[in-house]
Amino acid sequence: MKIISDIQDLRDQLRGQNRAVFVPTMGNLHEGHLSLMRLARQHGDPVIASIFVNRLQFGPNEDFDKYPRTFEADVEKLEKEGVYVLFAPTEKDLYPEPQEYRVEPPQNLGKILEGEFRPGFFQGVCTVVLKLFSCVQPKVAVFGKKDYQQLMVIRQMCRQLALPVDIVPAETVRADDGLALSSRNGYLSTEERQEAVQLIQTLKEIQEKVLQGKLTSADVLKIEQDACAKLSTRGWVPDYISVRKRNDLLSASDADLSSNQPLVVLAAAKLGKTRLIDNLEI
Repeated sequence: MKIISDIQDLRDQLRGQNRAVFVPTMGNLHEGHLSLMRLARQHGDPVIASIFVNRLQFGPNEDFDKYPRTFEADVEKLEKEGVYVLFAPTEKDLYPEPQEYRVEPPQNLGKILEGEFRPGFFQGVCTVVLKLFSCVQPKVAVFGKKDYQQLMVIRQMCRQLALPVDIVPAETVRADDGLALSSRNGYLSTEERQEAVQLIQTLKEIQEKVLQGKLTSADVLKIEQDACAKLSTRGWVPDYISVRKRNDLLSASDADLSSNQPLVVLAAAKLGKTRLIDNLEI
């Protein structure tokens, strides 16, 4: 595996590779990331990964400086997965001058859910992903469904900007007890790690209630409120637990519910100092 930090060196290395598959990451790799590499191999060749902790998507009170960086271990894992090139730019490589041009997603997708509680997050994500796509010029890119809204934002960006990149979704990888794998799980204490499984359990309970059918939007709102209250009594601080339509992440109307519109329930909540997100399709 070649490790490249310079953009021009990367382009020189990848010249003529018109079936390249790209998996962007922020490092601190776990089994969830490695599953993306394996899925990528099914959609083209060679596989290109990146590691870059993107300052633009972190808010002023978020964990940019504390975000776990495990580069040597990450390299070893990617080599075992047969990754062809690891693009590992420094901030000076990727942002040699202030990044004044930004990509702003539409408000109806970028300012809801995660966008509401993390202002500027999706602008930072879109900007860095577009720039990484420009550097790597892949045919296909793989993104995990754990970051459900992010996946939708990037898909819509590619469609509206006519980017020649096919976005392939990857199913969420979970621990044996159901907790979605995440780099931020490493922040959890032993007791918090045991409690963390309650997030997916809560989503499963909501999924079961919704699948029973004959619900109104008012019923769904009550279910969401009860779920937040339940987590709060266990010491969580929920940002949101929300049932949305899969196609646009807007709330489901009575007509949507009666017509069996495909839905997804999304959640974000803090446990101690760690903010966890998860989702479950309905």
